[in-house]
Amino acid sequence: MSVPPVVSPTAAPGEPTLVRALGVRALAANIVNTIVGSGIFVLPAVVAAILGPAAMIAYLLCAFLVALFGLCFAEVGSRVHGSGGAYAYVEAAFGHYAGFVAGILLGCAELAASAAVATIFVGSLSAMVRAGGGGGGTAARAVLLIVLYSAMAVVNVRGVRTGARLMELITAAKLVPLVLLVIAGMFVLHPSYLTWERLPPLGDIGRASLVLMFAFTGVEGPLTSSGEVRNPARTVPRAVFLGLGTVALLYAGLQIVSQGVLGPALATSTDAPLGAVAERALGSPGRTLIILAAIVSTLGYVSGDMLATPRLLYAFARDGLLPARLGAVHSRFRTPHVAIVTYAVMACVLALSGSFRVLAVISAVGILLVDLACCLAVLRLRRADLRAAGESRASGDESAPFRVPGGPVIPLLASAVVVWLLTSARATEFLAAAAVVALATVLYWLRPPRPTEVVQDQSRTSG
Repeated sequence: MSVPPVVSPTAAPGEPTLVRALGVRALAANIVNTIVGSGIFVLPAVVAAILGPAAMIAYLLCAFLVALFGLCFAEVGSRVHGSGGAYAYVEAAFGHYAGFVAGILLGCAELAASAAVATIFVGSLSAMVRAGGGGGGTAARAVLLIVLYSAMAVVNVRGVRTGARLMELITAAKLVPLVLLVIAGMFVLHPSYLTWERLPPLGDIGRASLVLMFAFTGVEGPLTSSGEVRNPARTVPRAVFLGLGTVALLYAGLQIVSQGVLGPALATSTDAPLGAVAERALGSPGRTLIILAAIVSTLGYVSGDMLATPRLLYAFARDGLLPARLGAVHSRFRTPHVAIVTYAVMACVLALSGSFRVLAVISAVGILLVDLACCLAVLRLRRADLRAAGESRASGDESAPFRVPGGPVIPLLASAVVVWLLTSARATEFLAAAAVVALATVLYWLRPPRPTEVVQDQSRTSG
């Protein structure tokens, strides 16, 4: 029997009419949906080109590192329950300015990723239409982009549960072909292709792990909708662990069957390695199935992003950092409809113009800086014993926040991993991120005065 949604007027003073309708399944599905993007369809070849049959070492290392991040996000997400995700976590720990900068960095990265993936989806769909003898010119692609974002906006405005159901359906459609490929590939792989004689150099392992690491990240985006999650103190940790565990198993399985089926040829199958595996395991229909899965995968990413990232605009408006109109909540559907439509328009315009490439430069460094702030926030929020300003008790939930075991070890270790990853970034990426921080600083100081009650509430939260 389904659990009725909890309305959060008393739980979160700044969110009087949002509905807490997202459970473990919906949040975990969006985490999986966001992380498993189009990159997995080419990654097995990229990693094999560096490590060969020993590629699984990099996957195991990345799974361990991502587990560190997952533990940190599970704790901060169980302590801070408002919409905004990483923005809300960083603000609660380090104050309004730090939270705003983190939110801007995250928002730019998510906006650029959405626009980029949407163009990939539309381009792939247009290619299929042309292959079938239909049209597919520039005008048609523009129409498809407008229809895509319009449809996503309508679905998500009509209710968070409606958007979540669509996202779950697309996630399942994305995962089923990949899981089927893993199962079918196990019957035709050659065990000899999976053996290696010596451990690869540590430098190669690090390089391959760095490539994979960015394919494992993405938990930040789905958590932006935390203000509509039921019982966050329990739901967020469980969804994070379930989502990351599913991704790790799927990635490992795909690498094993790719290496086991293609052997040395995997390293040179850079265009569509999973398609080649599917063709050997399932015949020509298998390759078609994987191509369709890749198209669905990009659609799934856009769907999940539209479910989560508009809540960042809503959170900014709720806290007086953007025009109050963006914080409006639909009287019937109880969704931040103005923020959703605004975000859809912004992403669509970026996709049509191609200017998302400018924002994409900051995505790697920006996301890592946000991750670093969230890892350090664990220590600050734990020391303050933050429990979402009594939100759990107000909604009848007495569960305590999740606490990462081992004291400060895991947050500090996760922070060290982020710093290590940052050392591989290019100077242009740091400069681009610095420019965004400077812009965020100017916007922060030019913001309108915050309402007294919001300031008081936030000061208690950061405490």
